[in-house]
Amino acid sequence: MQLDLNLLTVLDALLEEGSVLGAADRLRLSSPAVSRSLGRIRRLTGDDILVRTGRTMTPTPYALGVREQVGDLVRQARDVLAPSREFDPAELDRTFTLQCHDALATSLAPPLLDAIARLAPGVRLRFLAEPASDNDDLRHGRIDLVIGSAAPDLPEFRFFTSGTEGQDRVVAIVRRDHPYAGRLDLAAYAAQPHILVSRRGRLTDPIDEMLATHGLRRRVLASVGTAASALLVVSRSDAVLTAPEATWRPLIETFDLRTEPLPLPVPPPTMICSWHQRYDTDPAHAWLRAQVRAALG
Repeated sequence: MQLDLNLLTVLDALLEEGSVLGAADRLRLSSPAVSRSLGRIRRLTGDDILVRTGRTMTPTPYALGVREQVGDLVRQARDVLAPSREFDPAELDRTFTLQCHDALATSLAPPLLDAIARLAPGVRLRFLAEPASDNDDLRHGRIDLVIGSAAPDLPEFRFFTSGTEGQDRVVAIVRRDHPYAGRLDLAAYAAQPHILVSRRGRLTDPIDEMLATHGLRRRVLASVGTAASALLVVSRSDAVLTAPEATWRPLIETFDLRTEPLPLPVPPPTMICSWHQRYDTDPAHAWLRAQVRAALG
């Protein structure tokens, strides 16, 4: 059945006003237009809806029975087509899913969860690790925000960069009693065993190209999938891990490690938060983005 939902609006007005003329005035339509709609409603329902009793129109038993339901449907339709822009995070009951590497989650989670506990106690966060390969989770709404170093390259995705972009220096992370602690020059840095963190198991990164320009080559012992695994190896060996200092600070302190200035001019990392355009006008999602931006600094 092909339904013209505009008929619900006309039916609601007829039942509220009790006449074609009153419904026409309410809807800012002509009386003939409302009369034609009433005729269509009668054919669809098999009921007269309004019948003349002297100089007035009286609703039929069927009309009286559906009047409240029709009114509710019309109000619901208005709410769908003209949603309220008022938003109170304290009333929000929702689960958001964020995807980022574990070092960033360790740094981001405490201030973000503190803000959410104070402002939106009904909100829950799900932190997921970066996948080993690209997927469509962000596009299909399975992920609300992806936080990493790469900007999306399709127009359907939006993003912002962290306010601390360019301020998180890259350092060498070593154990406190490392043989070269306090004296890690370029030659010594290249000579040490190295650990990489890579979701795809890569055994090289841009550091290798930079070393090559100085005629140096490092030995990568292993590539691991998480920051915690890498730092555990560093804490129990002479291995070196190269990473952003501020982002990794909570884990560096947890494993009681130290940082050394990197003897290479490595650009500070960029922190990028991405989402799908379907959430651009979602007040709850916009609120989440604001909280993440604040937590990132």
